[in-house]
Amino acid sequence: MIDIKLIRTNPELVKENIRKKFQDEKLDSVDKVVELDRKYRQTKMECDDLRNQRKTKSKEIGAFMSRGEKAEAEVIKAEVNEIGVKLAEKEQLESELEAQIREIMLTIPNIIDESVPIGKNDTENVEVERFGEPFVPDFEIPYHVDIMEKVHGIDLDSARKTSGNGFYYLCGDIARLQSCILSYARDFMINKGFTYYIPPFMIRSDVVTGVMSFAEMEGMMYKIEGEDLYLIGTSEHSMIGKFIDTIIPENELPKTLTSYSPCFRKEVGAHGIEERGVYRIHQFEKQEMIVVCKPEESMDWFKKLYSYTVEFFRTMDIPVRTLECCSGDLADLKVKSIDVEAWSPRQKKYFEVGSCSNLGDAQARRLGIRVKTAGGGKYFAHTLNNTVVAPPRMLIAFLENNINEDGSIRIPEVLRPYMHKDIINVK
Repeated sequence: MIDIKLIRTNPELVKENIRKKFQDEKLDSVDKVVELDRKYRQTKMECDDLRNQRKTKSKEIGAFMSRGEKAEAEVIKAEVNEIGVKLAEKEQLESELEAQIREIMLTIPNIIDESVPIGKNDTENVEVERFGEPFVPDFEIPYHVDIMEKVHGIDLDSARKTSGNGFYYLCGDIARLQSCILSYARDFMINKGFTYYIPPFMIRSDVVTGVMSFAEMEGMMYKIEGEDLYLIGTSEHSMIGKFIDTIIPENELPKTLTSYSPCFRKEVGAHGIEERGVYRIHQFEKQEMIVVCKPEESMDWFKKLYSYTVEFFRTMDIPVRTLECCSGDLADLKVKSIDVEAWSPRQKKYFEVGSCSNLGDAQARRLGIRVKTAGGGKYFAHTLNNTVVAPPRMLIAFLENNINEDGSIRIPEVLRPYMHKDIINVK
């Protein structure tokens, strides 16, 4: 959520930002907010005036009563009661206007960084840099499920019976491999100075609307029936929510956190759910990194965060590239975003394995996350998040880049202390 002062003082800048995101249907929202805000401030002034009148009149009642002039006091009491009725009506209008403004403000996109490329959708995202040499072996690489089935590492048929499409059983060395990758990711981030967390896997609605847009929530989140609780789609939701309605001393910044969680997603949309695959699924595990920092430090942290994901994948000899999201592909809360994509030698192309986002102060405004300076001043923090690793999607890249011609799977050196073996053999 952007600062309403920006809409008051520079509505055209906000509208131009909406145009850059190709959301022209939201242009009227800016004018609506300007008008509602004018009414809100006028109503607030009227409420303040009525409160002052009531306070002054109440003092008059005390003066009359002290002199024994009860009749005069009763006249003033009637006036106070009348003011009270008017005030209640105005306060109700004030609350209604405030709620209307917030509802619209939540739909107005954040101001994107000037460096963001302008484009309508993900087809216009821009490659930034490649790391590692993409390699295609001289033998055919099987589909990732076939690789896992050959080592008895996945059972989709049983999961279809118990839970439907979009679920899986991992087993044996593949299940163990996934756990080892997550453990390595945890230690990798701890070694970068991040504090490790396991957060709640359910959050309340006020946190949900604080960390994401309504459109994202509708397409992602599972609601717990009869409860004000949602299953998280990523641990970023819990971790940013951890700071709701807090004031952080400036000398405690930055907050650098890394968190593990299962993630639950509806995956509503054009992509659908594969019947036989683990690329887009309803349930998976993930290691995330989160930063809460000063505004002037957020772009430096942005670069650090996605570089950590690149480094993580390269330690396992997986070629990757970074891809900057264009304006039309940015979620409304984001200032800037870069995806990390891994090389698929089977498909001979890159595919997304992580996303790094700078949200500016948008989440902090929604959630009330403020920073207190040494001098007592307050401002909204900046928040960032990034994927360290999200198996089993990452497993696809791992398996394709580490499979041998006989179907066995190499274990990179960094994972051997966790797996206690250097190869997974075909059974």
